[in-house]
Amino acid sequence: MLDMVDVNLAVNHIAACANFDGGYGARPGAESHAGQIFVCLAALSIAGRLDLVNRDKLSTWLSERQVEGGGLNGRPEKLEDACYSWWVLSSLAMIGRAHWINGKKLQDFILKCQDPERGGIADRPGDMVDVFHTVFGICGLSLLGYPGLEAVDSV
Repeated sequence: MLDMVDVNLAVNHIAACANFDGGYGARPGAESHAGQIFVCLAALSIAGRLDLVNRDKLSTWLSERQVEGGGLNGRPEKLEDACYSWWVLSSLAMIGRAHWINGKKLQDFILKCQDPERGGIADRPGDMVDVFHTVFGICGLSLLGYPGLEAVDSV
């Protein structure tokens, strides 16, 4: 139903939300955040305008979200969180750069977030599981090619 949307106007707004670090904020001048980057990249992908993305700068910013323990965070100086296995990895996949992070370390982090007795995935190891983190953790594992999972579209 893209004919019901002024795609050029939407694309122009997204382009105005681009930051010096290659990321995107929720509005022009707002801080780059991995969740917002996913939304902007997915919209640009659907609009056929990924040509506007500075892939090298953005890939650098996104790959720097991987912390020592293998997990990913949504912005600098924040804790890792299993949900960013979706937001960050899907964004990297959309621009052909999923290999810029250590997939094995991320996989291990996500699996450590799983409740070993009841299943489900938490934001971090030892925390309470919830549906939100379970969905995005499984999607992250799918993007990593984890055995037994159907492939998920990064967009």
